[in-house]
Amino acid sequence: MARRSRAGRVAVGVGVGLAVAGGGYAWYRWLRTRQITWQQILSDNIPVHSAYWRARRELPGEIVYIALGDSAAQGIGASRPARSYVGVIARRIEKLTGRTVRVINLGISGATLQTALDKELPRFLHVGASVVENAVVTVSIGANDVASWDAGRFAAQLDRLYAQLPKHAIVADLPSFYFLPGERKAEQGSRLIRAAARKFGLTVVDLHATMKREGLLGVSTQFAGDLFHPNDRGYAVWADAFEFAVRERVSEILREPLPSASVTDSAG
Repeated sequence: MARRSRAGRVAVGVGVGLAVAGGGYAWYRWLRTRQITWQQILSDNIPVHSAYWRARRELPGEIVYIALGDSAAQGIGASRPARSYVGVIARRIEKLTGRTVRVINLGISGATLQTALDKELPRFLHVGASVVENAVVTVSIGANDVASWDAGRFAAQLDRLYAQLPKHAIVADLPSFYFLPGERKAEQGSRLIRAAARKFGLTVVDLHATMKREGLLGVSTQFAGDLFHPNDRGYAVWADAFEFAVRERVSEILREPLPSASVTDSAG
Protein backbone atom coordinates (compact mmCIF):
# COMPACT_ATOMS: atom_id res chain seq x y z
CA MET A 1 0.00 0.00 0.00
CA ALA A 2 2.85 2.36 0.90
CA ARG A 3 4.51 1.53 -2.40
CA ARG A 4 1.30 2.40 -4.26
CA SER A 5 0.97 5.61 -2.28
CA ARG A 6 4.50 6.67 -3.22
CA ALA A 7 3.82 5.81 -6.84
CA GLY A 8 0.67 7.90 -6.70
CA ARG A 9 2.52 10.87 -5.28
CA VAL A 10 5.16 10.56 -7.99
CA ALA A 11 2.47 10.43 -10.65
CA VAL A 12 0.77 13.51 -9.24
CA GLY A 13 4.11 15.31 -9.07
CA VAL A 14 4.89 14.43 -12.66
CA GLY A 15 1.43 15.56 -13.72
CA VAL A 16 1.78 18.89 -11.95
CA GLY A 17 5.24 19.38 -13.46
CA LEU A 18 3.96 18.68 -16.94
CA ALA A 19 1.03 21.05 -16.42
CA VAL A 20 3.33 23.83 -15.23
CA ALA A 21 5.73 23.21 -18.12
CA GLY A 22 2.86 23.19 -20.57
CA GLY A 23 1.46 26.39 -19.12
CA GLY A 24 4.87 28.04 -19.24
CA TYR A 25 5.34 27.04 -22.86
CA ALA A 26 1.87 28.33 -23.76
CA TRP A 27 2.65 31.65 -22.05
CA TYR A 28 5.95 31.88 -23.92
CA ARG A 29 4.21 31.20 -27.25
CA TRP A 30 1.60 33.87 -26.48
CA LEU A 31 4.24 36.40 -25.47
CA ARG A 32 6.36 35.68 -28.55
CA THR A 33 3.35 35.97 -30.88
CA ARG A 34 2.40 39.26 -29.23
CA GLN A 35 5.95 40.54 -29.57
CA ILE A 36 6.09 39.72 -33.28
CA THR A 37 2.72 41.41 -33.84
CA TRP A 38 3.91 44.54 -32.06
CA GLN A 39 7.15 44.58 -34.00
CA GLN A 40 5.13 44.79 -37.20
CA ILE A 41 2.83 47.47 -35.78
CA LEU A 42 5.75 49.62 -34.69
CA SER A 43 7.56 49.06 -37.98
CA ASP A 44 4.48 50.37 -39.79
CA ASN A 45 4.56 53.46 -37.57
CA ILE A 46 8.07 54.49 -38.63
CA PRO A 47 6.95 56.55 -41.70
CA VAL A 48 4.25 58.23 -39.61
CA HIS A 49 6.73 59.33 -36.96
CA SER A 50 9.26 60.46 -39.55
CA ALA A 51 6.65 62.60 -41.30
CA TYR A 52 5.59 64.15 -37.98
CA TRP A 53 9.13 65.24 -37.12
CA ARG A 54 9.83 66.55 -40.63
CA ALA A 55 6.76 68.75 -40.33
CA ARG A 56 7.63 69.77 -36.78
CA ARG A 57 11.09 70.86 -37.93
CA GLU A 58 9.53 73.63 -40.02
CA LEU A 59 7.65 75.20 -37.12
CA PRO A 60 9.32 78.28 -35.62
CA GLY A 61 10.33 78.57 -31.99
CA GLU A 62 12.12 80.95 -29.65
CA ILE A 63 14.43 78.16 -28.41
CA VAL A 64 15.95 75.59 -30.79
CA TYR A 65 16.29 71.99 -29.70
CA ILE A 66 18.28 69.60 -31.93
CA ALA A 67 18.28 65.85 -31.30
CA LEU A 68 20.49 63.16 -32.81
CA GLY A 69 19.44 59.56 -32.16
CA ASP A 70 17.57 56.49 -33.29
CA SER A 71 14.02 55.15 -33.04
CA ALA A 72 13.78 56.34 -29.44
CA ALA A 73 14.25 59.93 -30.62
CA GLN A 74 11.52 59.28 -33.19
CA GLY A 75 9.25 57.93 -30.44
CA ILE A 76 8.66 54.43 -31.79
CA GLY A 77 6.68 52.60 -29.11
CA ALA A 78 4.97 55.75 -27.82
CA SER A 79 1.27 56.39 -28.30
CA ARG A 80 2.21 59.21 -30.69
CA PRO A 81 5.45 60.79 -31.93
CA ALA A 82 5.29 63.75 -29.54
CA ARG A 83 5.53 61.32 -26.62
CA SER A 84 9.13 60.40 -27.48
CA TYR A 85 11.73 61.64 -25.01
CA VAL A 86 12.49 64.39 -27.54
CA GLY A 87 8.89 65.55 -27.49
CA VAL A 88 8.71 65.33 -23.71
CA ILE A 89 11.90 67.38 -23.31
CA ALA A 90 10.58 70.01 -25.72
CA ARG A 91 7.31 70.36 -23.77
CA ARG A 92 9.17 70.59 -20.49
CA ILE A 93 11.34 73.41 -21.87
CA GLU A 94 8.21 75.27 -22.97
CA LYS A 95 6.61 74.87 -19.55
CA LEU A 96 9.79 75.86 -17.77
CA THR A 97 10.46 79.00 -19.80
CA GLY A 98 7.11 80.06 -21.24
CA ARG A 99 8.80 80.17 -24.64
CA THR A 100 8.10 78.18 -27.79
CA VAL A 101 10.54 75.50 -28.92
CA ARG A 102 11.56 74.62 -32.45
CA VAL A 103 12.50 70.93 -32.58
CA ILE A 104 14.94 69.66 -35.20
CA ASN A 105 14.77 65.90 -34.67
CA LEU A 106 17.46 64.27 -36.79
CA GLY A 107 16.98 60.81 -35.28
CA ILE A 108 16.55 57.88 -37.67
CA SER A 109 14.81 54.64 -36.73
CA GLY A 110 17.28 51.78 -36.65
CA ALA A 111 20.27 54.14 -36.60
CA THR A 112 23.66 52.94 -35.42
CA LEU A 113 26.70 55.10 -34.77
CA GLN A 114 27.67 54.62 -38.41
CA THR A 115 24.24 55.88 -39.49
CA ALA A 116 24.69 58.93 -37.29
CA LEU A 117 28.06 59.63 -38.91
CA ASP A 118 26.84 59.07 -42.46
CA LYS A 119 23.41 60.73 -42.34
CA GLU A 120 22.65 62.61 -39.14
CA LEU A 121 25.93 64.44 -38.64
CA PRO A 122 25.93 66.05 -42.14
CA ARG A 123 22.36 67.27 -41.54
CA PHE A 124 23.37 68.56 -38.13
CA LEU A 125 26.29 70.50 -39.57
CA HIS A 126 24.00 71.84 -42.31
CA VAL A 127 21.78 73.48 -39.67
CA GLY A 128 24.47 76.11 -39.32
CA ALA A 129 26.93 77.10 -36.62
CA SER A 130 24.98 80.19 -35.52
CA VAL A 131 21.85 78.11 -34.84
CA VAL A 132 23.72 75.28 -33.15
CA GLU A 133 25.64 77.72 -30.94
CA ASN A 134 22.41 78.83 -29.28
CA ALA A 135 20.58 75.50 -29.30
CA VAL A 136 19.94 72.67 -26.89
CA VAL A 137 21.60 69.59 -28.43
CA THR A 138 20.99 66.04 -27.19
CA VAL A 139 22.58 62.85 -28.51
CA SER A 140 21.36 59.35 -27.66
CA ILE A 141 22.75 56.79 -30.08
CA GLY A 142 24.44 53.40 -29.89
CA ALA A 143 21.80 51.01 -28.57
CA ASN A 144 21.41 49.40 -31.99
CA ASP A 145 25.15 48.73 -32.12
CA VAL A 146 24.72 46.18 -29.33
CA ALA A 147 23.20 43.70 -31.81
CA SER A 148 26.54 43.37 -33.64
CA TRP A 149 28.80 44.47 -30.83
CA ASP A 150 32.39 45.46 -31.53
CA ALA A 151 33.83 47.55 -28.71
CA GLY A 152 36.79 48.80 -30.73
CA ARG A 153 34.63 49.95 -33.61
CA PHE A 154 32.16 51.53 -31.18
CA ALA A 155 34.90 53.55 -29.46
CA ALA A 156 36.39 54.72 -32.77
CA GLN A 157 33.00 55.83 -34.11
CA LEU A 158 32.21 57.66 -30.87
CA ASP A 159 35.43 59.65 -31.27
CA ARG A 160 34.55 60.57 -34.85
CA LEU A 161 31.04 61.69 -33.88
CA TYR A 162 31.88 63.53 -30.66
CA ALA A 163 34.73 65.42 -32.31
CA GLN A 164 32.12 67.17 -34.49
CA LEU A 165 29.74 68.11 -31.67
CA PRO A 166 29.67 71.48 -29.91
CA LYS A 167 31.00 71.57 -26.34
CA HIS A 168 27.50 72.19 -24.99
CA ALA A 169 26.06 68.98 -26.50
CA ILE A 170 24.43 66.63 -23.98
CA VAL A 171 25.07 62.94 -24.65
CA ALA A 172 23.40 59.97 -22.99
CA ASP A 173 25.02 56.67 -22.18
CA LEU A 174 23.25 53.52 -23.38
CA PRO A 175 19.83 52.51 -22.09
CA SER A 176 19.63 49.52 -19.80
CA PHE A 177 18.87 46.19 -21.45
CA TYR A 178 18.17 44.81 -17.94
CA PHE A 179 19.06 41.21 -18.84
CA LEU A 180 22.13 39.44 -20.20
CA PRO A 181 23.81 39.32 -22.65
CA GLY A 182 22.66 42.72 -23.91
CA GLU A 183 23.05 44.36 -20.52
CA ARG A 184 26.74 43.52 -20.26
CA LYS A 185 27.37 45.10 -23.66
CA ALA A 186 25.27 48.13 -22.72
CA GLU A 187 27.36 48.62 -19.59
CA GLN A 188 30.58 48.40 -21.59
CA GLY A 189 29.20 50.79 -24.22
CA SER A 190 28.19 53.25 -21.51
CA ARG A 191 31.72 53.24 -20.12
CA LEU A 192 33.09 53.95 -23.60
CA ILE A 193 30.61 56.80 -24.06
CA ARG A 194 31.71 58.36 -20.78
CA ALA A 195 35.38 58.06 -21.72
CA ALA A 196 34.79 59.66 -25.12
CA ALA A 197 32.68 62.44 -23.59
CA ARG A 198 35.46 63.26 -21.13
CA LYS A 199 37.95 63.38 -24.00
CA PHE A 200 35.86 65.94 -25.90
CA GLY A 201 34.50 67.86 -22.89
CA LEU A 202 30.85 66.90 -23.36
CA THR A 203 28.18 66.56 -20.69
CA VAL A 204 26.95 62.99 -20.11
CA VAL A 205 23.58 62.07 -18.63
CA ASP A 206 23.21 58.72 -16.90
CA LEU A 207 20.34 57.16 -18.85
CA HIS A 208 21.52 53.66 -17.99
CA ALA A 209 21.41 54.15 -14.22
CA THR A 210 18.15 56.11 -14.41
CA MET A 211 16.49 53.14 -16.09
CA LYS A 212 18.09 50.58 -13.76
CA ARG A 213 16.68 52.42 -10.73
CA GLU A 214 13.19 51.68 -12.06
CA GLY A 215 13.86 47.98 -11.44
CA LEU A 216 11.26 45.33 -12.20
CA LEU A 217 8.54 47.98 -12.24
CA GLY A 218 10.29 49.54 -15.20
CA VAL A 219 10.63 46.21 -16.97
CA SER A 220 6.93 45.47 -16.56
CA THR A 221 5.39 48.90 -17.20
CA GLN A 222 7.72 51.00 -19.36
CA PHE A 223 8.12 49.04 -22.59
CA ALA A 224 5.96 48.79 -25.69
CA GLY A 225 4.56 45.45 -26.83
CA ASP A 226 7.72 44.58 -28.77
CA LEU A 227 9.56 44.47 -25.39
CA PHE A 228 12.33 46.67 -26.79
CA HIS A 229 11.12 50.23 -27.36
CA PRO A 230 9.89 52.36 -24.46
CA ASN A 231 6.23 53.28 -24.14
CA ASP A 232 4.96 56.67 -22.91
CA ARG A 233 6.01 55.92 -19.32
CA GLY A 234 9.42 54.73 -20.47
CA TYR A 235 10.06 57.84 -22.55
CA ALA A 236 9.17 60.06 -19.57
CA VAL A 237 11.92 58.25 -17.65
CA TRP A 238 14.36 58.95 -20.50
CA ALA A 239 13.41 62.64 -20.35
CA ASP A 240 14.00 62.58 -16.59
CA ALA A 241 17.57 61.46 -17.23
CA PHE A 242 18.17 64.51 -19.43
CA GLU A 243 16.26 67.04 -17.33
CA PHE A 244 18.94 68.59 -15.14
CA ALA A 245 21.48 68.96 -17.96
CA VAL A 246 18.83 70.40 -20.30
CA ARG A 247 17.72 72.84 -17.62
CA GLU A 248 21.32 74.02 -17.18
CA ARG A 249 21.74 74.45 -20.92
CA VAL A 250 18.49 76.41 -21.31
CA SER A 251 19.51 78.70 -18.45
CA GLU A 252 22.82 79.26 -20.24
CA ILE A 253 21.07 80.10 -23.52
CA LEU A 254 18.63 82.53 -21.90
CA ARG A 255 21.29 83.94 -19.55
CA GLU A 256 18.89 83.76 -16.64
CA PRO A 257 18.23 81.36 -13.76
CA LEU A 258 15.29 79.01 -14.09
CA PRO A 259 12.83 77.72 -11.48
CA SER A 260 14.30 74.86 -9.48
CA ALA A 261 11.13 72.75 -9.28
CA SER A 262 10.86 69.77 -11.62
CA VAL A 263 8.53 70.05 -14.58
CA THR A 264 6.07 67.21 -14.89
CA ASP A 265 4.92 66.01 -18.28
CA SER A 266 1.42 66.04 -19.71
CA ALA A 267 -0.02 64.65 -22.89
CA GLY A 268 1.15 66.34 -26.03
